[in-house]
Amino acid sequence: MTVKYAPNELLSITDFTKKIAAILKGIKEESCEKIGILKNNKLEAVVISTDEYEHLKSLEALFEAMEHQQIFETIQARKETPLSSYIPLEALAQKFNIDVKSL
Repeated sequence: MTVKYAPNELLSITDFTKKIAAILKGIKEESCEKIGILKNNKLEAVVISTDEYEHLKSLEALFEAMEHQQIFETIQARKETPLSSYIPLEALAQKFNIDVKSL
């Protein structure tokens, strides 16, 4: 996913350092959501509010917990699968013409 920036949300590092107080005020007061900092016309960093950063970190933790839950549920389901339902590696390799010894 690519984040879109309005022209006023991108600043060179030089302009950023000159206007840092005003930029931080704008972010704090929510008149500006983010500022992309460019170095040699390449996006190097993004400045966001601490509230937004904390929100993103909490979402990251939530997604990680969901992923762990999904892995746990997959393992539990596999533990309940009878061994007779599994296909031996050799049979699967033969089906797809794979030489097991070359693995």
